[in-house]
Amino acid sequence: MRGLHADTGYLLYRLGLRSGQLFNTFLQESGLRLRHYAVLRFLATSEGALQRELSARLGYDPSAIVGLVDDLEKQGFAERRPSPDDRRSRIVVLTEDGRAFLRDTDEAGLRVTNDLLGPLGAAERETLHTLLLRMTEEGFGSP
Repeated sequence: MRGLHADTGYLLYRLGLRSGQLFNTFLQESGLRLRHYAVLRFLATSEGALQRELSARLGYDPSAIVGLVDDLEKQGFAERRPSPDDRRSRIVVLTEDGRAFLRDTDEAGLRVTNDLLGPLGAAERETLHTLLLRMTEEGFGSP
């Protein structure tokens, strides 16, 4: 019988849990969690997004996105604005304070990633990243 650690899916699950724990610990002071951070990082690469787009691209339930955006608005890191394409819709955009928060957390985020990937060499890290990116893009669409 195969052991639990022979199951790649289980190992990915464990790694995901550990990654979430490390990121949530690093974000603890700000009052944010990894899910908030993911929304901010996504918004940093866009001109804004509809909440349903955030839900689809990040894989979060639409009702969770509403709460995450509410939290980010309270912090002053994001805001809802009328969509330039459809006045009935609102887009979520990153504020200047949100950009500053991301700049201020870049180094700490890299430390968390380095802690997580500590057992791997530089080439292995690059290979892992490439493989995960391919799996994410083919399995879920662009991250």
